[in-house]
Amino acid sequence: MNRILITFFGLICTVVMISCQNKVDLIVHNASVYTLNDKKGNASAFVVNDGRFIAVGGEELLEKYSGRVLDLQGLSIYPGFIDSHCHFMSLGLSLQQVDLRGTQSFEEVLDRVKDFAKNKNLEAVLGRGWDQNDWEDQSLPEKSELDALFPDIPVALRRIDGHALLVNQKALDLAGIDETTEVAGGTLIKENGKLTGVLVDTPMQLVSAILPNPTKEDKIKALQDASKIALENGLTTVSVAGMDKEDIYLIDSLQKAGTLDIRIYAMISNTKENMDHFLSVGPLQTDKLNVRSFKVYADGALGSRGAALKESYSDLESHKGAFITPKDSLEKLAYRLATTPFQMNTHAIGDAANKAVLEAYNKALVFSADPRWRVEHAQIIDTTDIKLFNRKIIPSVQPTHATSDMYWAEDRLGESRLTGAYANRALLKQSGRIALGTDFPVEEVNPFLTFYAAVARQDLEAYPEGGYLPENKLSRIEALSGMTLWGAYANFEEDQKGSIEVGKVADFVILDRDIIQISEKRIPKTRIVATFFNGNIVYSNRIN
Repeated sequence: MNRILITFFGLICTVVMISCQNKVDLIVHNASVYTLNDKKGNASAFVVNDGRFIAVGGEELLEKYSGRVLDLQGLSIYPGFIDSHCHFMSLGLSLQQVDLRGTQSFEEVLDRVKDFAKNKNLEAVLGRGWDQNDWEDQSLPEKSELDALFPDIPVALRRIDGHALLVNQKALDLAGIDETTEVAGGTLIKENGKLTGVLVDTPMQLVSAILPNPTKEDKIKALQDASKIALENGLTTVSVAGMDKEDIYLIDSLQKAGTLDIRIYAMISNTKENMDHFLSVGPLQTDKLNVRSFKVYADGALGSRGAALKESYSDLESHKGAFITPKDSLEKLAYRLATTPFQMNTHAIGDAANKAVLEAYNKALVFSADPRWRVEHAQIIDTTDIKLFNRKIIPSVQPTHATSDMYWAEDRLGESRLTGAYANRALLKQSGRIALGTDFPVEEVNPFLTFYAAVARQDLEAYPEGGYLPENKLSRIEALSGMTLWGAYANFEEDQKGSIEVGKVADFVILDRDIIQISEKRIPKTRIVATFFNGNIVYSNRIN
C-alpha cells in the first residue's frame, strides 16, 4: 500500500513538474517563419522562454507548451535584422543638427541653415547631409555666403558621406587653418590659391577640435533616439563603425541600467589612446555589447574624391585621392593585431586602398585560422585583386551605395573601372559570406532598401531596367542572410543570434509581407509589424 501511494504521489509530482516546465513566456504560431537554420528550414511556430528560443517547429508546439499565445494569421517572421555597418551615435546627434539630406542646391542648404539658426543663441552651427552630386551645379560649394551669414560663430556642415566638411572663415580661423596649412591624409580645397572652406578627410579633424563637444546628456539622448529609430526599422543589432572608449562605456552603462535596449557590436576607433586601453584590458562582451574589433580608415570616399585610386579620377586629372592610413602603417597595424583577439575592420573605398588592405591582411593572417577580418565598403576593386578576398576576409558592404552612386560613379571612374565596382556577388563567391549594412546616417536606416538594392540593383523608380551592374545581384536568401546570420558571423556572434533556432536570443521581426516571395517592386514598401528583443515587444504598430 505504501509503495502504491509513493508511486501515485510520484506520478503527481512528475505531472506537476512537466506542467511547470511547459509554462513559457511566449508561443508564436500560424506564421511563416524564415529560420535561416539550414537544418530546420522554415517553420510555422516557435516558443520563447527567458529571452531565448526553446523550440522551433509546427503547430504541434501548441500542445506541448502553455503561456501567452500569438496567432500571426500567416504573417512572415524573420530573425532580428543586423546592420553590419552604421554610425549609431551620429544618427542620434544628427537629429540635434541641421538636416541637409535631400537638398537640391546649395541655395537650399543655406536656407535650411538659416532656418535652423534663426532665433537661437548658438555657439556653433553644425549640420550634415549635403551632396553636391544631387545639385544641378555639381561643383563643390564654397564658404563666402556662410561668411556673410555667420561672421562670428563657426559653421561646420558635413557632407553626406562624412568625408568632407564645408566650414566658414570663423571656423578656419579658430582651427588655425590658412593657405599654408598642410595635413597628410586629406585635402584642403582651394580655388586660385584661396581656401574654399571645403576640407576632405584628415584636415577635418582640425575643425572638429575647436567645435563644442556634445555633453553627456546630448549623447544619451542621441543613443536613445537612434535606438528608437533602429527598433522601429526592425534592427535588433547594429555594428557601429568607430567609437571612442568613453562612448563605449557610456553605452555599457545605459544597457546595464535598462535604458538602451539594442545590441551593439562596437568597433573601436583606431586612436593611440583607444588602442592602448583595449589591447591592455582585452575584449569587452556582455549580452548586449560586444567590443572586439578596431575600425581603421585606409582612404576617404568616392563622392568627395577622397577614395584612393590606382589611376587618376576620370573627372579630375592628376588626382588619385589619398590614403588616410599609409600602406606601410596598414601593414604594421595588421601584424600587431594578428596576435590579439581583436578584428581589424578597415574602411576601403578605392581600388588602391582595397589592394593595400587585402595585401596587408593576407600577409598578417598567414597563421590565423579564423580571424574574420573585415573590409568595410569594399567598393571599388580592380578585378585582378578580387582573388585577394578569401574565407578569412569578410566583405562588409552597403548595397544602397551602389544605387545612390550609380548616377555619377562612371564620371569618377570611367567605364572600365566599373567592372570591379560594387561587386557584391563576386565578393560573396570569393569569401563565402557577405555582411550587409547601410552606413546610416549616410543612407536611410530602412533595411528593406538594403534588401531591395541587393536583389534588384535599382532605385525606387525601378531604374535602370534590369538593374545596375546586374551581374552582382544577390539572391533574396543571400541578401536576407547578409542582414542576419552572416552579419552575426562577421561579429563572431552566430552562436547567439542571426537565426531562429533553439538556444539563440529571441530577437525577431514580424513583417506585413513576405519579402522572399513578393514582387521586387513591392519590397521597398514593406513595413515592420513588430520588433521583438529578448522575446519582448519593443516596437509595434499592431500588437499589444
